[in-house]
Amino acid sequence: MRLSVQYIITAILSCTVLLSCNKKETIATCNYEVVPLPRSITPVEEAPFVLNAYTRIGYPKGNGKLKQTAEFLSEYIREMTGIRTDVAENTDSSNSIQFLLDRTVTASPEGYRLTVDKRNITITGSSEAGIFYGMQTLRKSLPVTTQKEISFPAVQILDEPEYRYRGMHLDVGRHFFSTDFIKKYIDIIALHNLNTFHWHLTEDQGWRIEIKKYPKLTEIGSKRKESLLNDGSGKFDGKPYGGFYTQDEVRDIIEYAAERYVTVIPEIDLPGHITSALAAYPELGCTGGPYEVATTYGVHKEVLCVGNEQSLRFAEDVLSEIIELFPSHYIHVGGDECPRDRWQQCPKCQALIHKNGWKDTKEHKAEDKLQSYFMTEIEKFVNSKGRQIIGWDEILEGGLAPNATVMSWRGTENGIKAAELQHDVIMTPAGVTYFSAGQLLELGGNRGIRRVYDFRICPDTLPEAIAKHIIGVQACLWSERVETPERAEYLILPRLAALSELGWADQKQHNFEAFMDRLYRLIPVYDKSHYTYSEHVFQITEEFRTDTVQEALQVSLSTIGKRPIYYTTDGSLPDTTSRIYTEPLKIKENTKLKAVVITPEDTSNVFEEQIRVNKATFKPSWLANAPHENYTFNGVSILTDGLSGNQNYNTGRWLGFLKDMVLTIDLQKPTSVSSVSLTVNVSKGAAVMDATGMEVWCSADGENFRQLASASYPVLGKENKDGIYPHSLSFPEAETRYVRIIAKVTPKLPAWHMWPGNPAFLFMDEVCVE
Repeated sequence: MRLSVQYIITAILSCTVLLSCNKKETIATCNYEVVPLPRSITPVEEAPFVLNAYTRIGYPKGNGKLKQTAEFLSEYIREMTGIRTDVAENTDSSNSIQFLLDRTVTASPEGYRLTVDKRNITITGSSEAGIFYGMQTLRKSLPVTTQKEISFPAVQILDEPEYRYRGMHLDVGRHFFSTDFIKKYIDIIALHNLNTFHWHLTEDQGWRIEIKKYPKLTEIGSKRKESLLNDGSGKFDGKPYGGFYTQDEVRDIIEYAAERYVTVIPEIDLPGHITSALAAYPELGCTGGPYEVATTYGVHKEVLCVGNEQSLRFAEDVLSEIIELFPSHYIHVGGDECPRDRWQQCPKCQALIHKNGWKDTKEHKAEDKLQSYFMTEIEKFVNSKGRQIIGWDEILEGGLAPNATVMSWRGTENGIKAAELQHDVIMTPAGVTYFSAGQLLELGGNRGIRRVYDFRICPDTLPEAIAKHIIGVQACLWSERVETPERAEYLILPRLAALSELGWADQKQHNFEAFMDRLYRLIPVYDKSHYTYSEHVFQITEEFRTDTVQEALQVSLSTIGKRPIYYTTDGSLPDTTSRIYTEPLKIKENTKLKAVVITPEDTSNVFEEQIRVNKATFKPSWLANAPHENYTFNGVSILTDGLSGNQNYNTGRWLGFLKDMVLTIDLQKPTSVSSVSLTVNVSKGAAVMDATGMEVWCSADGENFRQLASASYPVLGKENKDGIYPHSLSFPEAETRYVRIIAKVTPKLPAWHMWPGNPAFLFMDEVCVE
């Protein structure tokens, strides 16, 4: 039976109800340590402010924006406590929550000062936005209670965001979402102090926004004949699918977001991911069609014909209507995953290359210059309208448009490169902030959310002149496998809380354990708002550390509220007669570990782990080539920790390489060995391929090695299945202290792949020496 989230929250909230010694009755109190954590919370020696049904919320005279914010707060108080408060223009009366504007409060226009004394609560903002965020802090400090009075301890809070861009993305191209859900999504964004909604409106699988000059974009481009099933079968549902937003609906959503100080940035993906538009206007493609709206996902070869002047006019016409609709400073123009296949074969594109004298270089193909040319022309047009473009980091290829802001999604390296070139950068690395990767939730316990929390937006080592160009962070929700609003909410919550801290809170204050305590107090807000969220954080979380000195695996277990954890090491199911976990365990031999939380109210899911020990397990080891920065996890010890990874390569049990894995293991003493085995995780669609060769070497001194065995493996074909591929080599018994294992990467993705010629990943797990 699953540990009850309601029980957890009840236990937490019980700590926020105080006993009044005079009245002999309970009075609920608030807690200012919310998500994101305010920059400065200073208690004041004074009686608390008591909120009740007579409390009024005041706003500056004639300020309609702050009247709306006051009404929001009044409704939030009612939702959490049942207390109804009146809203009116500011007065000098006591027992009030007052909003004031003072441009000098903080350097950031989104900053605020929240002051509580026994007479009033005052939120002073550098702007209306600052007051809104101060209101959100007050809202999230509220307990869930039916008490008639709420105590607010006297305090002064001074707060402002760390980064000016804090965003959340939603792809409505693959799957369409109603306007009602878009508004709910914006509410979730605002709750977490994010200020940007990135609305991905066009895709190969559907064009989702009305463009009056090109009506066929929605008449034809918004509809596909069927959709690929998400069961991995490769089959289709046979059902027509479609939907789009009218321009009036878009205006309504923009206004709704503005009331919550959320800027809506539209994305029209160019020049790739455009099949839906080509289906409507085939003359814009290199082949002239016919085309149909895509029914499969991934990268499609059909792109805008950059050599056709009509393509640029089309893009400018579309963007003219987008710019007229959206008041955002930024317009996102995509630029990602644009194959060059059609351009290489297109006479018009080749004529443009010849006309401009573009040649292949060491860094770029001549066709890359087509992308750079097109994006630069688009940028000039957008700049002429007083706006700026954002593009995915592929816009670096062939030369970056002069004033573009870059979204760095393929790790952080491209973002740093763009910042070095004096371009503003928003970090959104796929391995951390792509919340559509639902498997990150299945890492067990709190590890999925911790991966987000531990991400550093700006490396500490960057000089200030470069670091200042990293302006923020964003998470993305791609909807290939997100068909319902409930699934969308489940994938982003509560990870969005971790992203909120990244973008807002002072990095010096980051503390994961303290964050988790604050997250628990945020869950009642999710419940009251009827949000769907993942409950993985409420299960047992395990942490493994390899101790090469004692040749053991250290296992730490934790759960919410320090509830009792019972465990066994013989594979039997734990109960209340089993040992209670009190300190980290040391595992030195084959073990089947099981653990469970048991309380009078409920029982958690059973945690279990098999530890298998061989001659290499827990021994010192090192790598000649470092793993990719996004897939380093606990480092080299992952390969010899006795733990096996599952088919999800992103759990932290696998190391991801772009170069050959060259692992050396110190067996600590001369040891007889006769075989070596390892496992490779294959996920072809994610460019994760099998090894193409394996070698085993031995050495007595760690310097002079001789080869014991080798093997070559063919590059995977399109027909090969994803999964875990075991490899082993046997050889005549040899005595050695050092063993070196080499696993060779696939040099380049093969021609059949959606990204032919690009680097391939090699994901490795447990190495066994016998």
